[in-house]
Amino acid sequence: MAKEKKEKKRKPHRGLWIFLKIQFVLIGLVALALAWYYLGGSAKKVAAMHEEAVQFVAQSTPDTFRQSQTSLAYDVNGTVISVLKGEKDVYYLTIDEIPEYAKQAMISIEDKKFYTHHGVDYRGVLRAVIAMIRNRRVTQGASTITQQLARNVFLTNDKTWERKVEEIYIAVELEKKYSKDQILEFYMNNAYFANGNYGIEAASLAYFNTEVSNLSLSQIAFLCAIPNRPLYYDPEEHMDKTLERRDRILKNMLEDGVISVSSYDAAEAEQIALSEPAEKTTHSDAETFTIYCATRAIMAKNGFEFRNDFTGNADREAYEQSYSEAYDAANASLFTGGYRIYTSLDLNVQASLQACLDRELAFSQETGADGVYALQGSAVCIDNDTGYVKAAVGGRTQDTITGVKLNRAYQSHRQPGSAIKPLLVYTPAIEEGMTADTIVYDEPIENGPKNADGYYAGPITLRQAVELSKNTVAWNVFQLLTPEKCIQYLKNLGFYGLDALDEVPAASIGGFAHGPSSLEMAKGYAALENDGAAREATCIIKITDADGNDVIPPDRTETQVYKESAARQMTDILQGVMTVGTAKGRGIPGMPTAGKTGTTSDKKDGWFCGYTAYYTTAVWVGYDTPRTVQGLSGGTYPLRIWYNFMTPLHSGLTPIAFLQPTEVSENPGEAANEAAAAGEAAENADAGAENP
Repeated sequence: MAKEKKEKKRKPHRGLWIFLKIQFVLIGLVALALAWYYLGGSAKKVAAMHEEAVQFVAQSTPDTFRQSQTSLAYDVNGTVISVLKGEKDVYYLTIDEIPEYAKQAMISIEDKKFYTHHGVDYRGVLRAVIAMIRNRRVTQGASTITQQLARNVFLTNDKTWERKVEEIYIAVELEKKYSKDQILEFYMNNAYFANGNYGIEAASLAYFNTEVSNLSLSQIAFLCAIPNRPLYYDPEEHMDKTLERRDRILKNMLEDGVISVSSYDAAEAEQIALSEPAEKTTHSDAETFTIYCATRAIMAKNGFEFRNDFTGNADREAYEQSYSEAYDAANASLFTGGYRIYTSLDLNVQASLQACLDRELAFSQETGADGVYALQGSAVCIDNDTGYVKAAVGGRTQDTITGVKLNRAYQSHRQPGSAIKPLLVYTPAIEEGMTADTIVYDEPIENGPKNADGYYAGPITLRQAVELSKNTVAWNVFQLLTPEKCIQYLKNLGFYGLDALDEVPAASIGGFAHGPSSLEMAKGYAALENDGAAREATCIIKITDADGNDVIPPDRTETQVYKESAARQMTDILQGVMTVGTAKGRGIPGMPTAGKTGTTSDKKDGWFCGYTAYYTTAVWVGYDTPRTVQGLSGGTYPLRIWYNFMTPLHSGLTPIAFLQPTEVSENPGEAANEAAAAGEAAENADAGAENP
């Protein structure tokens, strides 16, 4: 009983002690934060940012929000590829000219407290800070319209606490200097609406071919959906996502009481159809590829870290969202930054590659519902001396099509068939001790892949297995090395569309969840020619400002993906493909040539990837929506396009022999026995055989 009384007396004090402990912890955290702020140099940094913000706004005038500098992109010969400029000065609207619905829509979705705050939503900032501490990085914006304007005009979209602090300082200063209507006017004319369109008037003309004053409530809400994430809500690429956000905006406007129920119902039910200007012309493949490469170069300069390996779907989705936001910001700057973009593209070579692809596929005139040719192709040529892209063709020429053309060279990922074997299976196998003379076994595999001709040769050399594109051998060797180990080589090459589902035997013969692009395949084969070292497959040599100062200097950093000896042995084997194998008789006359054919099941995709000491070119042929192509194999249309392009490209060039391996395996027999044994573990294939 005495013990119980003693415990009862203690209980009232326990709550007090817990409270005091919490207070001590909070005081300690505040003390640590203050110490970090002052002793770590952050106080000086923040003070400097505040001073810079004050100067930015003090020196600004209303004309500051109208200005735009034109960027120019050049090919390797100095020919202009593209003139990149925003239209915010040409299509600038005053606050009275901007429709009420547009102003209300933006405020409802982006900043409900716009007319009551002083530039910053501090509760939102607090939520963002808590999220940053929880996730150890900036994940929430909490930006008001004023803050977004500050970022769009004066800063970048970098997700750092420094940029966020300066954004807040600028927003506060803007609110001191300009009225709310002025700030809203500036914002509506500087917001980025994707595809080089700045301001709501430019967007209206680009997507509906009329002034914004002529648009319906539904169309205005549709446009106002884009600036939040221009790449994600790009109506030319993701109409469904743009419509979803339009509906959210309309619902917000209804809840805010700025539209009636009947207006809401009518606007939500309205069908949206884009109507591009009659004079709008298709962007060339050279232009879209240049914009893509330049945007990524600026992303890298801004500190974005590219990835192609993920722990799961959530990790990939988070990365793709951050990628989209960084891409939008970098892409937008191209149209206003006044850059000079120097590329490795040669428009003469580009025209030659385009002509070869067009001629070979001219027999098929079938078009889809959108009027675009159904049978398509893509091709990428890399200069092996520099590793830069010399030409990138993303589809057949079609002058009747307007708007942004799909550039399949880097935007389409397709099943590679047997063209993937040298990169995924055989060069790794050589690194593990096999050689061209290693004996492997071409035998039927229960529930496994079949050879295209139905013939199984029994014991053959690894060289013969590659030359004749034996699926059974690739299947067995892949399992011997393990899928995880082989797939890692493609990750090291920078292939993006890889998936955990690719770590299966079917990948050995080209059965992927998504597959590579022509750009990635060209990069992979160029790495084989470059002694196993991969370089970024870009066309950007350098980017300068208008005064010639380097913004992005030349960079040819290499990543050693394969051992030098293994790459050279693989090249030696691939020369046989051109003389006695599936591409027999299609080597460049007088020039040592290496390459590999690839065909997927039911002849849905055809590939040829080949190289000399001078150039590497990868070619793909197929339908955008996969289906059988009559007469297609890697050795037909793709190989003919490759040969007809590469032959004149080498005219007058001195033949250069490939470098020979400096070392070979000491024990190929053991590796061969293991490869044969691995055939017993073959599993079901979901990708088809090679057609020579």
